[in-house]
Amino acid sequence: MRLSGHTTPFAVLGHPIGHSLSPVMHNASIESLGMDAIYLAFDVEPSLLMETLPAMRNLGFEGVNLTVPLKEVAYNGIDKLDDSARILGAVNTVQFLDDNTMVGHNTDGKGFLLSLKEDLDCTPEGLKVFMLGSGGAGRAVALTCAMNGASSVMVTDIDDDRSAKLASEINELAPGVTTAAVSSDAQKDASLEADLIVQASPVGMNPSDTPLLHADAFRNGQMLFDLVYMYPETGIMKLASDAGAKTANGLGMLMHQGAYAFKIWTGKDADTAVMRQALENEVYKND
Repeated sequence: MRLSGHTTPFAVLGHPIGHSLSPVMHNASIESLGMDAIYLAFDVEPSLLMETLPAMRNLGFEGVNLTVPLKEVAYNGIDKLDDSARILGAVNTVQFLDDNTMVGHNTDGKGFLLSLKEDLDCTPEGLKVFMLGSGGAGRAVALTCAMNGASSVMVTDIDDDRSAKLASEINELAPGVTTAAVSSDAQKDASLEADLIVQASPVGMNPSDTPLLHADAFRNGQMLFDLVYMYPETGIMKLASDAGAKTANGLGMLMHQGAYAFKIWTGKDADTAVMRQALENEVYKND
């Protein structure tokens, strides 16, 4: 990659950010497309986000992605929200317009649906879904499942108030979908009843993390989708797989949400084949 005084910068912001593979996939695509651009990563504390974004706009950044724990901060701080962000209640993509305004988008839902179809060969339609985690990405996935025909979406979180709030929002957005907040002592039963379990908490980002569910919470014929993407198989994926469930990590979702963000910023299609190969090379290099 050759840089110049005309190089267009993009970036992902988070806190922490060292785990992010967004620069790996975006820079591979940028190089494949022959663009004079670069994609960077910066650690930004939540309290500084709404000062940082205008500064990045003024420095010439063409677009920014946001990850944990900045998605909800941006949702509450950015004045102009795309329908995707407004409905899902979180911003993972910031677009800088020529008039110096910022627009918040959410590409997580679209990325999840595309990855679910590719990796587990299904859609949410008719499925009983159990969500582990109801933060920014988890909330987006839960609402996306509800809006795309899931028969039920049960949610649990370390923060009981947050899971109860999400269940209430699902009920308002998709009143025909059965939903409820699940307490910690009822997680096993909720998991066993589910067709699709979505692990959307940060647990698993560290390989020494203890999975939120035990082996007896899974059964044959289920599917588990773990949004964690840094490892080929997380601890909870192994437990589910050993019980006979089909599993997928979050690599495909990361790629598809990133490709959609790139389209929003540039109007161009990202090279998703190159993006996926770059991600797989990074994740599976020690496998």
